[in-house]
Amino acid sequence: MKWLLVALVVLCTALADYLQTTGMKRHGEIHDFRPGALGRVASALARNWYIPAAVATMAVSFYAFITLLSIADLSFAVPATAANYIAETLVARYLLKETVNAKRWTGAGLVAFGVLLLALP
Repeated sequence: MKWLLVALVVLCTALADYLQTTGMKRHGEIHDFRPGALGRVASALARNWYIPAAVATMAVSFYAFITLLSIADLSFAVPATAANYIAETLVARYLLKETVNAKRWTGAGLVAFGVLLLALP
């Protein structure tokens, strides 16, 4: 059950970040931070389906994480869910077509090695 919850946290977090990135790229940069302008931005973002979907997906990730905390130690849950760094690096490279340099791949690989150490008995 622990690893199922870890997988749910990782997948939902990566999906939420993908949706949020896509939604914000479609919206564009926010330049005006006056209260009225921020209200218009919030309204526009609420109509951009990517953003509400990202919020909903992140909520699933949050509830899966707190459920994980109810059955596993914090010293397991936090490092295990760091696997989302690997998933997000893959999403950035292959779905968002971002350039991921060797240093970032190395970092993701080190995180993967750490998560693998947690999985070993």
